[in-house]
Amino acid sequence: MNTTPSTASHENVVRVQNGWMMLVLLLAVLSADVALLVFHIPEGFFLGVCVVLLPVIIFLMIGFFTLQPNESRVLVLFGAYKGTVRENGFHWGNPFYSNGPGQWSGIKGEKAVTRGTTGRNKISLRARVLNAERLKVNDKRGNPIEIAAVVVWRVADTAQAMFDVDRYENYISTQSESALRHLASLYSYDDGGENEITLRSNVEEVSRALRVELDERVEKAGMVIDEARLTHVAYAPEIAQAMLRRQQAEAVIAAREKIVHGAVSMVHMALTELADKEVVHLDDERRAAMVSNLMVVLCGESEVHPVVNTGTLYT
Repeated sequence: MNTTPSTASHENVVRVQNGWMMLVLLLAVLSADVALLVFHIPEGFFLGVCVVLLPVIIFLMIGFFTLQPNESRVLVLFGAYKGTVRENGFHWGNPFYSNGPGQWSGIKGEKAVTRGTTGRNKISLRARVLNAERLKVNDKRGNPIEIAAVVVWRVADTAQAMFDVDRYENYISTQSESALRHLASLYSYDDGGENEITLRSNVEEVSRALRVELDERVEKAGMVIDEARLTHVAYAPEIAQAMLRRQQAEAVIAAREKIVHGAVSMVHMALTELADKEVVHLDDERRAAMVSNLMVVLCGESEVHPVVNTGTLYT
């Protein structure tokens, strides 16, 4: 089956007539036409011209439109793209330019929904925030996790946003969810190997990777990503308690290892100091007993109550 690949659109910035100048001109022509009909009443051909000119002037009034800062209008004439007006202010354009609904639908809660029509193919160029809904996915190790992100984006090419995708706000919402799912599957939640990036410990690196992937996905729609950042990363509720116990066990083991390492160092230091300074001479059996007693004192969790030996060391 032969398929023809679609051609990417490209924005063409144009300028239209100043609205105030055209308003003065049209009002002047309208006033002259009305005055001519009321006071002089032309006859024959001129009467027909004046009568026809009146609705034409009124029709030309439809061409007025305004643009706020960081707002644009895509000009479409009988289905053909003629350019984009980006300059804010009061303008006048061809009344036949398409005045159909724009594609801006808005964000309600955590999903993109249709809010209505913007009219006259206006597209906002302001930065917008997409608060992606919380997703349940599997990380690199197959553990179920919950993850969410916030995406700051804006329209860079109005022609691509209008003509290359259908409802570009729904498009970026869907692509954000897809990119977030894919990203979560590339990294472990935690407990990564040496120098391994994890979702929990390397939020900045993961957020940068999310932004790069989103930029690639939405480029065809004429949008750019200003910022993408993870806002929530956690184990899924069904395994959260088990993973918490595992983390607690790992913390206890790590603490024990440090305590034992410190206790061995202190015992070695004590025995070395006693031997070097010839404080007391101990045979192997008494040395082993001393080491045992010191390890109990240093590694015990509860407070130790020593028993003082008032007799000889060897009885």
